[in-house]
Amino acid sequence: MTSLSIDRSLSQADFDLFAGVSGDNNPIHVDPDFSARTRFGRTVSHGMLLYTVLWGMIQKLYPGAVQAGQTLMFPNPAYAGEPLRFEVLQTAADGGSRTLSTRVTRITDGAVALDGEARIHIA
Repeated sequence: MTSLSIDRSLSQADFDLFAGVSGDNNPIHVDPDFSARTRFGRTVSHGMLLYTVLWGMIQKLYPGAVQAGQTLMFPNPAYAGEPLRFEVLQTAADGGSRTLSTRVTRITDGAVALDGEARIHIA
């Protein structure tokens, strides 16, 4: 099966840049003082920022792929500066379509920050 895994940390600067591009300026992502007073205790990644990294990996595996759908769950937060493991694994193929398992895991404690599936078409 086709797969790709990378280890990477996202910084507060990454959160801030993503907020600027996406317009999602929720203080839980961009305001360390505000976030320190929440149950998380610090800023947390935008869920779609995590998926954007995975999408880049999918494009490396399948250049030019077009996304047909996705299902994503975010059971645990991913924090600024925290080492994360990003994983993409092909789980099914049908002609030009592929189903991929997508996952982001916090390396320090193994907690899953993103668990999902992407469905793509390959030209």
